[in-house]
Amino acid sequence: MAEIVYAAGIPHAPAIVGLFSKAPPETQKVVEDTYNGLVRELKAAQPDVLIIFANDHLTNSRISAYPDFLIGMAEKHAGPHEWFKPWIGCRDYVAKGSPEVAAALFRGMTKRGIRMNAERRNLNFDDNISVPVTLMDLDTSGIAIVPVLQNCTVPPFPDQHRCYAVGQAVGDFIRNDLPVGMRVGLIGSGGLSHEPGGARYYFIDEEFDRWFLDLCASGDHRRLLKELTIERMEASGSGGTAELLAWVVVQGAIGERVGHSFGYTIHKDFRCGVGAVSWPMMAA
Repeated sequence: MAEIVYAAGIPHAPAIVGLFSKAPPETQKVVEDTYNGLVRELKAAQPDVLIIFANDHLTNSRISAYPDFLIGMAEKHAGPHEWFKPWIGCRDYVAKGSPEVAAALFRGMTKRGIRMNAERRNLNFDDNISVPVTLMDLDTSGIAIVPVLQNCTVPPFPDQHRCYAVGQAVGDFIRNDLPVGMRVGLIGSGGLSHEPGGARYYFIDEEFDRWFLDLCASGDHRRLLKELTIERMEASGSGGTAELLAWVVVQGAIGERVGHSFGYTIHKDFRCGVGAVSWPMMAA
């Protein structure tokens, strides 16, 4: 029986890397405090593997054959993809993979009636995986990662109820299918409110972001599933805010837990609200 020892929902706005130095000091402090806190808790949890749920913006699949979830099964995960390098502005990285856990996840989800696609090739990573890997130094941590890229772009994509159910299945898989003693971390990478390339490219919905962070920290999943609708996320930024469904997967896996927020900041050039929540798992 494996154990979930770490769980967090984190932002991955590319500009918090490439344009960080141009942000005002108070914004820089929130970003630094957020990621320093996330790393501090990660080191304390000592996971053997991190399963990272993140969005895919048409970088790995065609619209006509677009999977809801795509598991990266490579031995190493290298990025960012060449096309995204100028956009993100982060360093190159090669993170350790876990083909064994990735394959077990594929089998475990299939057994539970949830069909996921899987690829052994190195997937094309944009800010979805690149930002958390580089800002949390996951490529030098020795922790293996398993990326799971989910569809939040091509409708109909899984809504909050489906993502929560997928998360519940992931939690059951971890606790019952993975080896005894394995320590597993979960990250939902996405958001906050933004509309990438859309008519409201520089719009940030601060009211929505603060509401969402407080709701996730509260551990009230009944309210989360009732109020975090696709329509509400799209109203706060079409094509981008729905990345927060990755956080819903993680919350489904861990069940109702009170978490804590690392604060919140807005900077227009980030084009995205920035905040994170983690849920203590060490007493689980």
